[in-house]
Order: sequence, then structure tokens, then C-alpha cells
Amino acid sequence: MDSLLLRLSQSVASAWTLEDLTRPLLQMLETVTGLESTYLTTIDLERGLQHILFARNSLELVIPEGLSVPWTDTLCKRALEEERFFTNDVSACWGDSDAARALGIQTYLGIPVKTSDGTVYGTLCAASTSVLPLAPNATHMLQLFAILIAQHIDRERLVEQLAQANSELASVALTDALTGLPNRRSITAELVRTLARAQRDGTGVLVGFIDLDGFKEINDTHGHQVGDQFLTAMAESLSSGLRAGDVLARFGGDEFVAVGRGPTLTEKPGRAARLFQERLTQQCSTRLHLGAIEIQSSRASVGVVLIDPHTTTAENALTQADAAMYAVKRLRRLEREQQE
Repeated sequence: MDSLLLRLSQSVASAWTLEDLTRPLLQMLETVTGLESTYLTTIDLERGLQHILFARNSLELVIPEGLSVPWTDTLCKRALEEERFFTNDVSACWGDSDAARALGIQTYLGIPVKTSDGTVYGTLCAASTSVLPLAPNATHMLQLFAILIAQHIDRERLVEQLAQANSELASVALTDALTGLPNRRSITAELVRTLARAQRDGTGVLVGFIDLDGFKEINDTHGHQVGDQFLTAMAESLSSGLRAGDVLARFGGDEFVAVGRGPTLTEKPGRAARLFQERLTQQCSTRLHLGAIEIQSSRASVGVVLIDPHTTTAENALTQADAAMYAVKRLRRLEREQQE
């Protein structure tokens, strides 16, 4: 018994996964019970199936890993319902189980594995084709092993929940809550990655800065709720005009940034930047239906620059695109003043 407890403590201490923990326990369970097959199952009540997750088979009886059997036909279901967790006369107790009859099981020992919320995860079992008595301490050892497995399952689930929560928090930190687009922090990081790829590929990077002129007037005239709807609708319109691989972000307020793959550095830069600018500008010129309000949006200042990734950082690229946007804004303002 002392050597068994030593093996148990070593197994628990070194187990990183459920499999790492379970396989030594199944071997120890075989030693304690004298039964030829030991196995851990999971129960899928929605599909009505029991799955053999891990198994150890030492003699003639083979409980194959990966086997799925109808839950209604299992010895485990009958044992749970009757709270009878040991019998060495299976044919007399549960002779209606086709699976047990096909395998020739005569002796069965099993216990439910319950997680901390009381849910039955599965069962920990031992079985034999021979008629064998219940070994001393077998029930206590089985209960201990089931508790250890359940605790490990709880820990794994907690780790998964924490990882999911961290992933969601990271997503929130990189996403604009209103439009669902990447935010300023996210697009800056994306631009760093895009510049690195472009440097390897020998291409430029297109960076467009978009300012929705007249947005303050929409807010003042129709209220912030309509203003928010306008920003969301414009985000959708701009997104629909992007090429595969282009990325759009809300930079802040009524400003958006678009990043796209540019031509090779040996090509003339003007045409690619002009086409990118025209496409973004066109997507900003649209009629929007915001509930009962209809707004014709035709005013946006769009500045686009083609960046050489060998000489420009992400922050500098955004600064250049911002400057290009303000140059367009000044030109449009000058044109309006001349017309007046």
C-alpha cells in the first residue's frame, strides 16, 4: 500500500493533462481491484452516448478507447440508476445489456465522476470476464481516483475559461465598441506587421486617412444617437469597398484609417495611391437611411500615401497619411471659398 500511495502522489504531482493523470490511475486501479480492464468514460446525454476516453486492458477483456455505445445499454447507466456500483454477477443483475453480454463481462465496478457543480462528467470503471470478489479498499481507492480526476477536470475547465476571458478582453481592447472595427491601437499594431511583410516582399504599403467632414453638423442637428448610427453606417460602407487583405479601423471620433498592400517598389507610386484614394472617397459618398432620417453623405477628406517599408515606421506612416488628409481638407475648403 505504501508503494501504491507513493506512485499515486508522484502521478498527481507530475500530471499536466487529464491523460497524464488518468493512465497511471487506471494502472493502479487494476492493481487494487485485480480486474482485467480499467477505463474512464464520458457521458453525452444530449446525444445519448457513452465514450471510452482512456482504457487499460491487461488480459482477454478489451474495452477499446474511442468506442461509443448507446448510453441506455451501458452498465454504468444501470449502476447509477440503482446506486449499485459493484456486482460479480452482471448477467443476473443486468442481463439486458447487449454490450456487456457481447464483451462477456461478469464483474463490474464503477463510480460516477462528478465535477464541482454536481454534473456527472462520466464514470471510472473496472471490469472482468471472470467472477471476482470486491477487493479490500477497492471502493475507497475508486472514490479517491474519481475525486482526483474530477478536480483535474475542474482545473482544466477553469484554465479554459480564464483563457477565453483573456481572449475576449484582448479583443475588446483592440476593437472599437461602436463600429466593431479595429481601433487605433489595433491598426497601429497591424500596420507594424504589414510593413514587415511588405519589406520582405519588396512592396509598398498604402495608408489612407479618412475624415468625415460635417460630422459635427450631423450630431448637432440630429443628436448623438443619429451621429453614432451615421458612423456605423459609414464604417460598413467603407468596409464594403475594401479589397481582400485591406484593413479598416476607426482611429477616433469621425476619423478612419485604411491600410492596404501597395505595388512593388519599382512601380510608379502615383497610380496605386490615387486609385486607393478614389475608392475610399467613393465609399464615403452615399445616401444613408438612419431610421426615419435620410442623410446624403458626400463630404469626406481622404488622404492616401504609399509608404516605403524600409524607411518608414508605423507611427510615421500614420502621420504622413494624416498630413495628406489635411492637405485634401485645405484644398477642398479653398475650392468652396472660391466658389462662394
